[in-house]
Amino acid sequence: QVQLVESGGGLVQAGGSLRLSCAASGSTFSINAMGWYRQAPGKQRELVAAIKSGGSTDYADSVKGRFTISRDGVKNTIYLQMNSLKPGDTAVYYCTAAIVGGVGYNYWGQGTQVTVSS
Repeated sequence: QVQLVESGGGLVQAGGSLRLSCAASGSTFSINAMGWYRQAPGKQRELVAAIKSGGSTDYADSVKGRFTISRDGVKNTIYLQMNSLKPGDTAVYYCTAAIVGGVGYNYWGQGTQVTVSS
């Protein structure tokens, strides 16, 4: 099993920045990719960013140029640096992990709230 715990969410004014962290524990040796999803009220959960085992990254078009995903393998932690935040970025942000030999993202954190005021 893999456990994921997010932190770093909060309230910020439009144009501000936040840095989210996701610490993985448990069978972390089996993780080959991690990512961030977000879910706003009344909307489906959507992919924001992902980082693969080889270091390649993917971003949603809506956050390209503003968000950066990174990984600290020693600490089994990923980060999401969010700059130039907009009210539309307001959502609960979830950390995800994909397991070697599995299909898709298998594990989810509990989420951390990001609120951007206008």
